[in-house]
Amino acid sequence: MRLLAKNNPRDRPASSKKSILPYPVWYDAQNMSHTIKEKQNLILRAKRIQGQVEALVRALDEERDCSDVLQLMSAARGAMNSLMSELLEGHIRSHVLNGKHKPTSRQVAAADEVIEMVKSYLK
Repeated sequence: MRLLAKNNPRDRPASSKKSILPYPVWYDAQNMSHTIKEKQNLILRAKRIQGQVEALVRALDEERDCSDVLQLMSAARGAMNSLMSELLEGHIRSHVLNGKHKPTSRQVAAADEVIEMVKSYLK
């Protein structure tokens, strides 16, 4: 049995739930979302990551040398970070910049700066 938390958003009616994003997200019904356009590519990348994690589990189960395990972990983390970076860039370009009005060059430059910071952090 789950106890109801006083301020848990899951315990509020759907009509009273607030967005967790501090900015509006724009969805254009005429243009597909970046995740829909790239669905097959994203699924393939996620399956590769799944395979890397499964290899990590096997290595741990087989009690392989810690350097092998660390290398597998590093590869899986790198693949996950790369996928996250790509999705964040698509989100910023597709939903944050593409509002009802064309973004200014200053907004585009700021978005590019954020994207580059995220990419460098996730390397």
